[in-house]
Amino acid sequence: MEENIADVQKYYDLIADFLVEYSFQLLGAIVVLLIGLWIAKKVGIWINNLCLRHHVDVTLANFLANMVKIAIIVMVVIMTLNQLGIAITPFVAAIGAASLGAGLAFQGMLSNYAAGLTIILTRLFTIGNTIRVQGVHGVVKEINLATTLLENEDGELILIPNKHIVGEIVHNSAAARVIEAEVGVAYDTDIDKALAVIQEAIAQTDDSQDKANNNDSEATESDTLTPNIGIDRFDDSAIVIGYRVWVPSLSFFERKYALNKAVIDALRRENIQIPFPQRVVHQYKDPAS
Repeated sequence: MEENIADVQKYYDLIADFLVEYSFQLLGAIVVLLIGLWIAKKVGIWINNLCLRHHVDVTLANFLANMVKIAIIVMVVIMTLNQLGIAITPFVAAIGAASLGAGLAFQGMLSNYAAGLTIILTRLFTIGNTIRVQGVHGVVKEINLATTLLENEDGELILIPNKHIVGEIVHNSAAARVIEAEVGVAYDTDIDKALAVIQEAIAQTDDSQDKANNNDSEATESDTLTPNIGIDRFDDSAIVIGYRVWVPSLSFFERKYALNKAVIDALRRENIQIPFPQRVVHQYKDPAS
């Protein structure tokens, strides 16, 4: 029993001596750490707002703000360790060795971070752009160091590791996608009339879709792009008229189906024939028979 009391007394004395000797250092280190974290947060917000006021891209602004914030936190941690009287030189050597091992173990993850840094600095695309890469379409919702988040028309979120974007062929159509379609008309059709009918159908479809989506007051990028309509080629049984129409990415298929129906309805209403492939067979009678 006396031995247990002696052990408790020994640990009590040890803790008391530590608090007496290092209490002010520990308190000072905590104060320095809290103040440093507060300053890092405020400076990060200030850098982000400053970049946005100067019309810097949102992704790049967030990246710069986070880098400055991390740099301040690292300096604060070093100051805190010095306040406690802890030498940081052994830690630097240990961190260097650990970084080498981690780099080999997590090289796939690190390649994602390197690719993300490339995307952010080169501004390969920005938030709100529509991109197609690796067979995937979508509007860019977030650009992080490791991944890029896309959203398609169905509301699905697609997370792509950045290493699968950098070095690949990336199609960037800003905030719009193009509908490419065609329809055949008979050779005896008045082509000017057919082109005018299709153009009117496209215009009416765009207007009705904008009203349905309440976009009367907001001009999108697709509204500034003029549809292309013209003769695409001459087939055996029809003159093929092609049309290309830019629409918002998140309503691509909705607009495409509505547009195709409007075109065929307009052609039928104007009695413009849409022919099907035909084969003409000539039968000759043998004179000898």
